[in-house]
Amino acid sequence: MDVRRLTVAEIAAYLAAARRVPAATLRQLTRDPRASVAPLLARYRAVREAERRERARLRALYREDRRRAPRGLLVAGVDEVGRGPLAGPVFAAAVILGSGTAIPGLDDSKRLPPEAREVLAAEIHARAAAVGVGHASVAEIDRLNIVGATRLAMRRAVSALTPRPEFLLIDGRERLPLTLAQAAVIDGDATCACVAAASIVAKVARDRVMLTLHETYPVYGFARHKGYATQEHLDALRRHGPCPAHRSAFLPQEQLGLFNPE
Repeated sequence: MDVRRLTVAEIAAYLAAARRVPAATLRQLTRDPRASVAPLLARYRAVREAERRERARLRALYREDRRRAPRGLLVAGVDEVGRGPLAGPVFAAAVILGSGTAIPGLDDSKRLPPEAREVLAAEIHARAAAVGVGHASVAEIDRLNIVGATRLAMRRAVSALTPRPEFLLIDGRERLPLTLAQAAVIDGDATCACVAAASIVAKVARDRVMLTLHETYPVYGFARHKGYATQEHLDALRRHGPCPAHRSAFLPQEQLGLFNPE
């Protein structure tokens, strides 16, 4: 292809559609005297570099799963969401990714916008070998404390997996009281593919519950803050007091004073 015969608009369309531009064509574009061509070439190179980095990031994410778990075992990643909020259940997910191509965009749920999490959660459910979701209710959080309730949600998520995993990679520092072999991985949701997948599934599942709670108790704004202690949430607690969705045993002592003012 002789790009010198193409208009700038045709070059822009070609670069946007091409998966790989031959080196000879790139050299021609580099030498093209038209001022509008250089930004197009720079944009093409930036996009390709971003794609290269994303492929490398995904390879590292999946490679960490293999490095952390014994070879040949069926590995499930486990993560939780909802330890910190003042309201709503705590959720956990367990995911066995299995073999196959990497899921594009897979990442720690905290790094992703809600729309991307929804798309990825659907992709994980469709492509994973197994997905399990568990939760512990507000009543269970109040009875067991948040640590015990989180472990319960994780155990429920693992129990929901079919086939049964042979090894668990668990985000954080704690291990579960299960007979399964397991390893705790600090920042596992950012470094291990199966744990990242679990973080997305758990986050999407809990957010959907909080949207339902918002419909029941709209004055608290659960749809926006998902039960976390934002200023909007605290202001609503001052005005209305807690509702059945609030964790009475989990609220900080200074916040309990809001509910029983002298």
